[in-house]
Amino acid sequence: MAHLLELRTRLLRAVAAVLVAMLALLPFAKPLYSTLARPLMERLPEGASMIATGVAAPFLAPFKFAMMLAVFLAMPFVAYQAWAFAAPGLYRREQALAVPILVSSVVLFYLGMVFAYFAIFPIVFGFFASAAPAGVLVMTDVTSYLDFVLTLFFAFGLAFEVPVVVVLLVLLGFVSTASLRRARPYVIVGAFVVGMLLTPPDVFSQTILAVPVWVLFELGLIVARVLEKNAVRGESVKAE
Repeated sequence: MAHLLELRTRLLRAVAAVLVAMLALLPFAKPLYSTLARPLMERLPEGASMIATGVAAPFLAPFKFAMMLAVFLAMPFVAYQAWAFAAPGLYRREQALAVPILVSSVVLFYLGMVFAYFAIFPIVFGFFASAAPAGVLVMTDVTSYLDFVLTLFFAFGLAFEVPVVVVLLVLLGFVSTASLRRARPYVIVGAFVVGMLLTPPDVFSQTILAVPVWVLFELGLIVARVLEKNAVRGESVKAE
């Protein structure tokens, strides 16, 4: 019962953090959505604009974005609540490992979203706008646009977690850096499969997600190799 009560308290605090963030963002929902739509609006041809095909879409789209943004902003506090609940049951070594992993996971997820907004959105929307056939006026629905960019945010946020996953697998002893190097061709193929599953159904979006996943895998492999060498060096020193 004590553990269940503790879990309920942590969950309530996490939900409260999301609600507080959402209430703080709701008055700015329209300007926030305008900022979100800027990468598309700047690349639409002259005379084109965004439209709302649903009656409630002009209200619901900014509201939904404010709600999702509140979840993203409250993520550090939510992660801390999960850590605070699990920490008493971990050994000291596991606690020392969990803190940097948790912090880096949150930071990398944010970096993935920032990378998507500033680096990927201009490329994607510029490509789509230029690919429209002659005589076709590009007019994107506000709800469809929001669903599209949220999918990309989530996909790139997850993609940037690859170094953390690689380091965890090596540190926990499930794999070695040597076996990961041998599996590199399969990882590259898997990156494109992940791109196919997590992005909208077009080859361009899949590719621009798959390539960063591959690069991040290589980065995680480098970090894991350094940590693996340090662990081996520490064991040899203890043996002496």
